[in-house]
Amino acid sequence: MTTAPVVGRLGWQDAVVERVLHRTSRVASLFLNTTLGAHEAGQHLDVKLTAPDGYVAERSYSIASAPGDRSIELAVERLENGEVSPFLTDDVQPGDTLEVRGPIGGHFIWRAQDGGPLLLIGGGSGVAPLMAILRHRLAVAPDTTTLLAYSARTWEELIFRDELLIAAASDARLNLIVTTTREGRHRPGDYERRFDRESLREILRNWGAIPAHAYVCGSTPFVEAVASALVDNGIGSSVIRTERYGGVA
Repeated sequence: MTTAPVVGRLGWQDAVVERVLHRTSRVASLFLNTTLGAHEAGQHLDVKLTAPDGYVAERSYSIASAPGDRSIELAVERLENGEVSPFLTDDVQPGDTLEVRGPIGGHFIWRAQDGGPLLLIGGGSGVAPLMAILRHRLAVAPDTTTLLAYSARTWEELIFRDELLIAAASDARLNLIVTTTREGRHRPGDYERRFDRESLREILRNWGAIPAHAYVCGSTPFVEAVASALVDNGIGSSVIRTERYGGVA
């Protein structure tokens, strides 16, 4: 499995919040107007907050918008006892200014020339960079065979749920599998347990494609479990790219 390389640090710039969209009870999308350079699908931004006493906190957030979109979308999940996320999800308003730098990352990106079949597996807010890839694919390479397997605790906590359902219903080359780990399934063919070796084996068998690229994003335990399960199911480690948030498992 590939791991993220160390990247050079970029300068901080101001970004104006154009719009705030609350996607779930815990997740808000911030749409930023910036003078940053163009990003690629799968990259992220750093956000810096400075308190009145000079205390500084920095966090990284994946970009959910497609390359070329007018504004940059960050989907931020509010974490209990978080230093940064509660402010971003609950207090930030249109017209506010944030300090950001980026775009950052050359490891987790997907370009049209990379082709497919494309396997995307996300847990919780780990779906954000996968949305950038899906949206980019739709814009520039809609014939790319793609499967998104998305895990959330409940149906209501599926970020981008309506957009994903509409996309899957209208795109014969896009498969969407959802698992909700704390309630029953809502659609035939979905799951109600964590992704593991057995469920992923079944999902891959039903999909019928062999992924040329697999992208896995979520919490550290989620990513480690899914990546190991993919290898156990015959997906070469060189095919798998991972992005994780949180500490070491």
